[in-house]
Amino acid sequence: MKASILIVEDEDSLGILLTYNLENEGYEVRLCTHGDQVDLFIDEKLPDLILLDWMLPGISGVEICRRLRLRSQTRNIPIIMATARGEEAEKLRGFDVGADDYLVKPFAMKELMARVKAVLKRSAPDQMSDKLVSGDIVLDASTRRVTRHMADAENKTDTGVEVDLGPTEFKLLQYLMQRKGRVFSREQLLDNVWGHDVYVDERTVDVHIGRLRKALKGKQGFADPIRTIRGAGYSFNDKF
Repeated sequence: MKASILIVEDEDSLGILLTYNLENEGYEVRLCTHGDQVDLFIDEKLPDLILLDWMLPGISGVEICRRLRLRSQTRNIPIIMATARGEEAEKLRGFDVGADDYLVKPFAMKELMARVKAVLKRSAPDQMSDKLVSGDIVLDASTRRVTRHMADAENKTDTGVEVDLGPTEFKLLQYLMQRKGRVFSREQLLDNVWGHDVYVDERTVDVHIGRLRKALKGKQGFADPIRTIRGAGYSFNDKF
């Protein structure tokens, strides 16, 4: 599943150029041109990485970064600061408020792509891999197969039990496994798994979560890795 990137950049031409190049690399990209609209973009869809300009109208990128680090929902989203300020003191200020990396304008697109890939790999290595493993669950995106493994200590064997999932349940599991521990509302799951153009009721999420849980439990009675957070949504618990 594509990693999503939120670009916060008020220079229209640069924003369009960044969007074009990142989309060509296979990322899902949204462009925000005003700092005071960042919260709206994040509430609509939680990004996997934020490319944040320092100098923005209304509110600075530094202040946005500081605020994002104070919110539990956005605390762990990786942020790359992009700015014309190249002084050492300014770089340190960016890191002090929680930036994960720093790019000085003008920068080469190849450098940006390398930084984005490196930051995503550090913060969410599962998103860069076709095979996801958590506890006894193995999801292989290349073969579209999910298995759960039962270890037999006495005979020193490991038996893989295939989990039969429909396309939506597979995408739902993949999305949650790639973002272990993060809580997603029903609306966020609808937007990220079903897509913005699909108009279905939020209760649809509950139905598919129920089917996913039943399939993962299987006849063997495996542990349920999906957490329900009352009033908030669902998350994948990697300590089941």
